Amino acid sequence: MTTATDDSQSPSTLGRVLLGLGLALQASEDFRDMDDTVEYAESAGVPMPDLAAPFASGMMVVAGVGIALWRLPKLATGAAVTFLGVVTATMHDFWNADPDDRSGERLAFFGNLAMFGAALVFLKEAYE
Repeated sequence: MTTATDDSQSPSTLGRVLLGLGLALQASEDFRDMDDTVEYAESAGVPMPDLAAPFASGMMVVAGVGIALWRLPKLATGAAVTFLGVVTATMHDFWNADPDDRSGERLAFFGNLAMFGAALVFLKEAYE
């Protein structure tokens, strides 16, 4: 028989830290070559990609750190859910991709879908 202890929160804490760090580190990669990030956003039809791409990347770095540290969790998880909900279907629409790009876009789509699901779980947790 098990009893509820502080240890019962460790999977949630570990998952939150891993999700937050994953989001922040992935977004920080965009800043290593922002020209490519802007070009990719432009090719996907993102309006004002010169502003939208760095803003979105910065938002995800801040959201990821907020999730990992559980600071302003409603704002952090809400930003991640919003970003992933929009970007997953619009930037990684593998069904519209060229055959040469389809596999990579499919992989990015399903990776984002998994992160979106995790962010939704933590969004719910933030409101409890």
